[in-house]
Amino acid sequence: MRQLRKRTQFLNAARGNRFAGRFFVLQSRRVAQTEPGIGYTVTRRTGNSPERSRIRRRLRAAVFACQSQFKEQHDYVLIGRRAALGAPFSTLVEKLTCALAYLHKQETAG
Repeated sequence: MRQLRKRTQFLNAARGNRFAGRFFVLQSRRVAQTEPGIGYTVTRRTGNSPERSRIRRRLRAAVFACQSQFKEQHDYVLIGRRAALGAPFSTLVEKLTCALAYLHKQETAG
């Protein structure tokens, strides 16, 4: 899986489909590259630096756990929320799976 690093990649994903949940917001957009791309962002208002880092690490681990469900030729951006800090890991993985299914269904419908 590719890492999204440039601002334009994040902005392009923001123009795509979106799922907003309690623990994170997931944005998705179709791109030309074959390998799926993933980017993480956690805003400053979610907590101090160690808390933001912990949220980012938990989201990264959840993505790794359901890596096979990410579609090729798509970029994804996960925006972490404070609730992800105390949520059980199994719940994070379950919600990420639901979010991916929702986005993929939304893409085929629209």
